[in-house]
Amino acid sequence: MKAVPDRFPKLAALLAGFLSATGFEPLKLWPVTLACFALLLWLIERAPDRRAAFTRGWLFGLGYFTLGLNWIAHAFSFQDAMPHWFGYGAVVLLSLYLAVYPGLATLAAWWLTKNLPSRLREGPGVGRERSERSALSLTLLFAACWIASEYLRAIVFTGFAWNPLGVTLLPTGMAIAAALIGTYGLGALAILAAGAILLALRRHWTPAAAISLPLCVLALWGLLTPAPPTPAGAPRIRVVQPNIGQDEKYSPELEEAHFRTLARLSGEPRPAPRLIFWPEAAIPAYLDMEPQWRGRLASLLGPGDLLMTGATKVYFKRVEEGGVTTNALAGANNSLFIVSPQAQLLGRYDKSHLVPYGEYLPMRAILQPIGLSRLVPGDADFWPGPGPQSLTLPATLGRPQLKMGVQICYEIIFSGQVIDAKNRPAFLFNPSNDAWFGSWGPVQHLAQARLRAIEEGIPIVRSTPTGVSAVIDARGHVLHALGLYRAGFLDSTLPSVLPPTPFARLGNWASFLFMALLAGLAIATRRTTR
Repeated sequence: MKAVPDRFPKLAALLAGFLSATGFEPLKLWPVTLACFALLLWLIERAPDRRAAFTRGWLFGLGYFTLGLNWIAHAFSFQDAMPHWFGYGAVVLLSLYLAVYPGLATLAAWWLTKNLPSRLREGPGVGRERSERSALSLTLLFAACWIASEYLRAIVFTGFAWNPLGVTLLPTGMAIAAALIGTYGLGALAILAAGAILLALRRHWTPAAAISLPLCVLALWGLLTPAPPTPAGAPRIRVVQPNIGQDEKYSPELEEAHFRTLARLSGEPRPAPRLIFWPEAAIPAYLDMEPQWRGRLASLLGPGDLLMTGATKVYFKRVEEGGVTTNALAGANNSLFIVSPQAQLLGRYDKSHLVPYGEYLPMRAILQPIGLSRLVPGDADFWPGPGPQSLTLPATLGRPQLKMGVQICYEIIFSGQVIDAKNRPAFLFNPSNDAWFGSWGPVQHLAQARLRAIEEGIPIVRSTPTGVSAVIDARGHVLHALGLYRAGFLDSTLPSVLPPTPFARLGNWASFLFMALLAGLAIATRRTTR
């Protein structure tokens, strides 16, 4: 093949990365994603040196994240202390950083492929066999390296795990493999599928079939596996979506109107017990300090009901100035409270994985003086909670005692970090505020919550102000949903939980074991002889 100008592979990598993001919600063009990754594999294989291997992966990542994260720009339109135009620059700046991880994956795969020893004997047809084995080993190694790169992206600098590649496989049925190998392992399956496409185009039929057939069986298994049955007598739930936009949420003039909307959608108290779910930060109250607010909420509940609502827990510090001592706000928790019909607080969960620049401002001493602030209004930063835990919902009026896990908003995207494995809950509640995520962010958020359900074998209930609120079963099926910008409620029975999946038992070690298997297969591919 003739050498091509260096600018062609760079442009091809950037464009392929951009188009690959169309596989995510809301477009769901997953075949395009697989084709783009097949092109990336071709570009890695032909990289002349380490610099080119990294650059092509980095440019691919730049396009991948710039389109996939376009919704972040929308968030800046709700905070007057931040320049609105900066939202578009923020997407590009974040993508410039996140693209390092795909770049590292392509560099590592290229280097390992070039340095793996080969035991092929010289003879007729050895050139084609060497090409076939090199392409197969590159596919296997890139899939393994992609697992490592996505895991690193999820933990470095507090992590940003949004839009893992595996989420594009949800429509195919292959996502059921997340119960075995996790989300990061699922991303490796997407790389393998892309590699099979490239191998088939080059008429390397044997390795293409060796990859494709197991993936097809896996897809059929996922598509034909039914939803787990809901047992008789399962608890009744109501999920409330008030359709309160971010531009109205913190308006004091609309506080009463918002409460009336939440109350109306929660329904009249009734004898049959219900679990009622409100969104993240649904009310502007300090429930542990304001008994009148607890009384207002309790008045909405029947004798066996429980209300799960987002609110804020605040902390004060004593400040002396001019000989006068006052209380000043020191910090806060983004919390979920359980309210009983007797106006008691039966439990609280504090969000642990906070959003940088959203709930706290990193390097505040440097950034605040130049006019930057966090996107959530307020001068004090939120403080992190202790991490995943299960809250007990007491038995009442025939409803059994339940354990509920909670992950507030952004926390749900972190694979392997959402469940207290030693105190496994019956379901996860994911109160969220996606009102500032535009039209792409909320549906991407929902898709990632579905992966947590599959991984852990646990149903998930989501309540958001403007959508998408949903009830998700333990195999990731969306049983009920309220779309964007609709006020309403979902009445349902609580889906049943499954026994702990292999991923639930092993956590991300399951992904690492799959990564080791892929690397071992790549080595075996190069070292065996015919």
